[in-house]
Amino acid sequence: MAAAAAAAGGGAGWRLPGRVLELVFSYLELRELRSCALVCKLWHRVLHGDENSEVWRSLAARCLAEEALRTDILCNVPTYKGKVRAFHHAFSTNDCSRNVYIKKNGFTLHRNPIAQSTDGARTKIGFSEGRHAWEVWWEGPLGTVAVIGIATKRAAMQCQGYVALLGSDDQSWGWNLVDNNLLHNGEVNGSFPQCNNAPKYQIGERIRVILDMEDKTLAFERGYEFLGVAFRGLPKVCLYPAVSAVYGNTEVTLVYLGKPLDG
Repeated sequence: MAAAAAAAGGGAGWRLPGRVLELVFSYLELRELRSCALVCKLWHRVLHGDENSEVWRSLAARCLAEEALRTDILCNVPTYKGKVRAFHHAFSTNDCSRNVYIKKNGFTLHRNPIAQSTDGARTKIGFSEGRHAWEVWWEGPLGTVAVIGIATKRAAMQCQGYVALLGSDDQSWGWNLVDNNLLHNGEVNGSFPQCNNAPKYQIGERIRVILDMEDKTLAFERGYEFLGVAFRGLPKVCLYPAVSAVYGNTEVTLVYLGKPLDG
């Protein structure tokens, strides 16, 4: 199908009405759409001019689980193109502890009830440039340690005992939602947010994480309240959204939002 579309681009295909091109593109997969967007300005405009077009609606219906589309998991991702993008930035089924699995909705991690183990997961895609935002929330008990943050590809995603795995070495940075401590290289880097009597995390509360690879900072928001910059001086390497958990049968959901809206 993509070959046929490309062949059309070399002839009269570029003159086809936008609605006809949209119909053709609606049968293609993401990799093929990326190639088509490079053919000419018209094709690029048809693909990216409307993020709720039939192209992105069809691709979302094929890629995403019905649960992800009909529940509020993606309620803060308003367009179908954004929902497809969020799916491709979700937890990786191949880059997580053996004691967790990613649920059929594609966005939620479930930790099995394994004693004396701390278990984590990274997303499919990491970032070495640009500004990025995602939201994370716990849908079960936190236990003694529940950490959100970032990690390089080298950071471990499983260890023995109940520890703050994310932030336990120089390859990860985390915020423990249980005691509000910031963690990196096995050390506590202070409490967060830096205010008196900071409220404890409430189950189901969405935390927005903002990674700025230009300023090399990691910041957090809660309920659209900016909590401040938690880490500065991040290395210029590929960093992945990540979490680590210890409580049996707890669940954590992560949804990529795209570029932060704060400018």
